[in-house]
Amino acid sequence: MKERLVDAAYAAGWAGLRHLPEPAARGLFNTIADVAWRRQGKGVRQLEANLARVHPDADAIRLRELSRAGMRSYLRYWMESFRLPTWSRERVSQAITVKNLDQLNEAMAAGRGAVLALPHMANWDLAGAWIASAGGFPFTTVAERLKPESLFDRFVAYRESLGMEVLALTGSSVSVVGTLARRLREGKLVCLVGDRDLSEAGIQVDFFGEPTRMPAGPAALAQRTGAALFPVTLWYDGPMLRAEVHPEVVPSGEGTRQEQAAAMTQAMADVWAESIREHSVDWHMLQKLWLADLTPRRAER
Repeated sequence: MKERLVDAAYAAGWAGLRHLPEPAARGLFNTIADVAWRRQGKGVRQLEANLARVHPDADAIRLRELSRAGMRSYLRYWMESFRLPTWSRERVSQAITVKNLDQLNEAMAAGRGAVLALPHMANWDLAGAWIASAGGFPFTTVAERLKPESLFDRFVAYRESLGMEVLALTGSSVSVVGTLARRLREGKLVCLVGDRDLSEAGIQVDFFGEPTRMPAGPAALAQRTGAALFPVTLWYDGPMLRAEVHPEVVPSGEGTRQEQAAAMTQAMADVWAESIREHSVDWHMLQKLWLADLTPRRAER
């Protein structure tokens, strides 16, 4: 019953909220964000715990200010996502500016293929819609399989409507890694959200001074295929979405492949940490991330 209700709520969002006047939609989602923030449920409490790692000198009042702004940013993501299918290509093009895009253009023009790896910042769906349309690079990505299945199907259909090829992380007879590698060898683009390990088999990194795990996929794919690996960060700037393509992360050539992958993943984590520290309200991490917060069994893996 609960799964059906969740699916119905998302269906209503896509069907109805996209047609609200934009000021009304913005006001509605700000209200939802503020109500959730005042109730201080599990997600909000975890967001504040995560922000405390980002800003260790912040007092309780400052953390509450950051979490409120963070919830508004998070609900802005959902408001935009519900409305994005109705946006014209011109609207998408005007909604985002991208810094250092020339690096990606050069890698793609050379036929190398590229992996864009980004954290859960601002609106990665809008960034994806932009790169697939205005940027001129339809791409392949991976999505966590949601329950109920009908909800997952809605997310896949939504993202495919924006120009993405979406592979289910689990529950498919198709090899996700094999498909991604094949796309890269064809000189195509792969985009992966990489700041939270869902497989429980990621690479341990230092993140804001504490250990956590991040997916091995971006670095491993770049090593396996020779594709360029670019960390990307996103943040809101008033009505605009800003994106930055950071310098390519390359294997050092020293140590084992696993050691090189670990070094590449740490380099990405360092880039993301710098941007998250500056734009922390746009980092939508409402889940446990650091090993110290996870169950002992998972933390030991």
